[in-house]
Amino acid sequence: MKIYTKGGDQGHTQIYVDKVLRLSKSDKVLVCYGTLDELNAHLGLLVSYIARDHSTSSLGKQIETIQQALFQIGFAISAATKLVVQDVKNLEDEIDRLQALLAPQTSFILPGGCIAASQAHVCRTVTRRAERNLVALTPEHQVPEVCLQYINRLSDFLFVVARSLNHGAGVNDIKV
Repeated sequence: MKIYTKGGDQGHTQIYVDKVLRLSKSDKVLVCYGTLDELNAHLGLLVSYIARDHSTSSLGKQIETIQQALFQIGFAISAATKLVVQDVKNLEDEIDRLQALLAPQTSFILPGGCIAASQAHVCRTVTRRAERNLVALTPEHQVPEVCLQYINRLSDFLFVVARSLNHGAGVNDIKV
């Protein structure tokens, strides 16, 4: 199977919903797909940093589960999703668990710290962009509410992960 098809050489591509649609590569749907793909790549890099620098392999596994969920959000845009409310609850539970291990946050903090935490902050900001893209789709596409909830909670999760990774590395929050 060839990786290139030449089908997109004129700035259009196909997506598969209940029928095949040919769209401009600048269409909101493809912008959203692209941002989710970018986020997935950044999360893959985060997992690599965690595996290299931290003894939190369970966190790496959780992020790989999140990567799978991002594909479900992409599927939801074009067809259907297997994402459920329990997936959102799982993120909330993990946020609560991690926050219980950290000092209370008393001010805004700057992104940064150890490399893995810095990458978690990059993931968080790309997640926020993906969320804006999903919201922009809602007037024209039926984006399931669970997808919006999940992506919103994911940015919170990544913020707490960044703080947790810094804490584990002995790096203090950088207060504003």
